[in-house]
Amino acid sequence: MKVLDLGCRHGHVFEGWFASEDDYRDQRERGLLECPVCGDQAVEKRLSAPYVQTRRTEDAGARQGGSEQAGGGTPAASVPALTPQQQGRLLRALRAWVRDSEDVGERFAAEARAIHQGEAPARSIRGVATPDEALALVEEGVPILPLPDLPLLKEPLQ
Repeated sequence: MKVLDLGCRHGHVFEGWFASEDDYRDQRERGLLECPVCGDQAVEKRLSAPYVQTRRTEDAGARQGGSEQAGGGTPAASVPALTPQQQGRLLRALRAWVRDSEDVGERFAAEARAIHQGEAPARSIRGVATPDEALALVEEGVPILPLPDLPLLKEPLQ
């Protein structure tokens, strides 16, 4: 198995797993590679540092209790990571939601409350709320999804 660091022309870097170097080249030539963030098919290999397992690293892991993190944390295996493909699908879904929702800005808390109480037409909205406003909405049973204001959620990426 060959793990390569790949990237698109927009600067998104991600991992690709291939049976061999020839498998990577074949998939690239057939146009099967795609950036999971933006869908760009201009994918190239990036420089990456190899990981070398040493005896010393293995001993340190055993002293820390096997797969547990330093400091007695939870095992890393208990927190499933999203694959690059899942990350891309999630990002595309969030972008579609942002594109199809109404931006109510600073009026978010009042508008969400009005929709919840049937005083305003039901629709997808987005906007800005303070942590206290968001907590009050949750406590009132108003369904909200707090998201950071990320440039990646807005089109275009470039």
